[in-house]
Amino acid sequence: MTFLDLAAKRYSLRTFSDRPVEKDKILQLLEAARLAPSAVNYQPHHFIVITDEALKAKIAQGYSREWFAKAPVVIVACGDHETSWKRRDGKDHVDVDVAIAVDHLTLAAVELGLGTCWVCAFDAAHVHAALELPEHVEPIVLIPLGYPLDEKVPDKKRKELDELVSWNGYHL
Repeated sequence: MTFLDLAAKRYSLRTFSDRPVEKDKILQLLEAARLAPSAVNYQPHHFIVITDEALKAKIAQGYSREWFAKAPVVIVACGDHETSWKRRDGKDHVDVDVAIAVDHLTLAAVELGLGTCWVCAFDAAHVHAALELPEHVEPIVLIPLGYPLDEKVPDKKRKELDELVSWNGYHL
């Protein structure tokens, strides 16, 4: 599969099979995330893999969608604000670094026949408390993970390239 084929095949999965995800596959996804670039190579991300049903249910209380708790695995991608690189103007790049690592993880999941969904609209304070995270560690993305219930890749609406790209300056 080419990279563009892989990228086209990735979608936000919300209907998971109850088939367990093998630990070796989870480790491969985490390795893909570990290899992701980050600002100054600080790697300010930390991943919490949740397979325990009670803890998964507790995390799901911070995201009130029924399908979420049905995923066999939930990975909480966190950012460490103490170790992240900050630009001269103070911009903290922890969100950017975590996003790059999560993107690597989600694409690796597709290659292994798994599905994921980026979940950013959740109660971060609830998840922070549920996982008893240190103050400087922020839960940034919840990633439900599992095998698709249906193998059919849904149609995805994407803008045309000319709507997203300008050459030699910003032009609409």
